[in-house]
Amino acid sequence: HDAEPAAGQDEVVPPTVLHRVEPEFSAEARQANFNGEVRVSLVVDEQGNATDIAVIDSPGLGLDEKIIEAVKQWKFKPGSKDGTPVASKATITVAFRRY
Repeated sequence: HDAEPAAGQDEVVPPTVLHRVEPEFSAEARQANFNGEVRVSLVVDEQGNATDIAVIDSPGLGLDEKIIEAVKQWKFKPGSKDGTPVASKATITVAFRRY
C-alpha cells in the first residue's frame, strides 16, 4: 500500500497571466457590433509563453486570427510542480467590449 503524498506534493500550480494584450476587432466584428467573451485553450510553456493556442467557441467574424495574434503576445507566470516551471494546459477567456 503506497503512502499518500503530503499536501502540496505532485500538484501542479496553474499558470497565471502577467501581461495581456487585448485583441483588435476585425472589420466584420465591428460592423456586427460584436460584444462577448471567447474561450481559448492553450499550453503555457516553461518560459511563460502561450503555445498551441486554439479558439474553443469561435464567434466567427474573422476574430479567430485576431484572438490568436493577441494571445501569442500574452506573458504568463508558468505553472509549476514542486517549485519547478512546467508546461501546462490552460483555458482563458478573452473579452471583446465595445465602448
